[in-house]
Amino acid sequence: MYSTSRHFTRLHKKWTSRHRTLKEALWRKHKESLQWASSKIPKEKLVAGSLGLLLLAAPSHFSLPTPRLGIPAQSIAQELDTKIRLMLSLKNKVPQDVRPLTDAEEQEVGEVLSREFGFRVITQLKGIRLNRSYGYIGQEQHLARFPGDGIPIHFDSEEQARLYGKYGIAPGLGAWGYFAPSYGALTQQDKERERYYIAVQTFLAPGYNEHVAEYRDFFKYRKMLVVNPQNGKAIVAAVADAGPAQWTGKHLGGSPEVMGYLERYDGSQKGSVLYFFIDDPQDSIPLGPIEVQ
Repeated sequence: MYSTSRHFTRLHKKWTSRHRTLKEALWRKHKESLQWASSKIPKEKLVAGSLGLLLLAAPSHFSLPTPRLGIPAQSIAQELDTKIRLMLSLKNKVPQDVRPLTDAEEQEVGEVLSREFGFRVITQLKGIRLNRSYGYIGQEQHLARFPGDGIPIHFDSEEQARLYGKYGIAPGLGAWGYFAPSYGALTQQDKERERYYIAVQTFLAPGYNEHVAEYRDFFKYRKMLVVNPQNGKAIVAAVADAGPAQWTGKHLGGSPEVMGYLERYDGSQKGSVLYFFIDDPQDSIPLGPIEVQ
């Protein structure tokens, strides 16, 4: 009994030492990025993350959880929250000032997003691109999905109605009209296209005025990856409207569900997002919130 206890005591000391070494190595290598992340995320959200405490405590007074025997110390690094990982990957590639990205910046950001999400993310598809891929997003209302659609019948659950019913339905239709000819013809895909829609400035896309019909067909329900680089949240959205107007100072709009998930708010709290095309010829990537792989 004594021998077994002494054996586990030695193992405990060994693993504790390895954890301390790993912790200090992480801070030496990523100190600036970890401090930046901790300044961007509220503490109550950090502590809920897998390694939130790593971002809130300096190495001198931080203690990792007691290691489980048989698990390599290196695996602790893999517990970094995926959203924080994405934030750190984008930190030095996305400028602090909200401006059009350079070609080199778009290339770097596209490579990061493609790698992290496991599918091709690009700014130009079939020779067509938007006027920018990084900008301010603004709040949009719900879109009418079929003739006679209204808030009382717009949602699939009471919870959805409670969260998003207050935003109302836009007085006009989306850029491509109704999603379905009637309530009976409304499909799950139609519902998701409206629920997770964005409005982009199609009319400012290079070449739009010379190829209106081609661009109109290209942008209809085109999938885009929209990312909040300040909290690591991302969503696959469908282009279902054109806008906003240039004078608003905003560069795209998001449905109430898109804005709510990304934690991007209109008015004085407006925030920036990345928005890139998704190359999905088989239509296999579902709309809605998506996590880093």
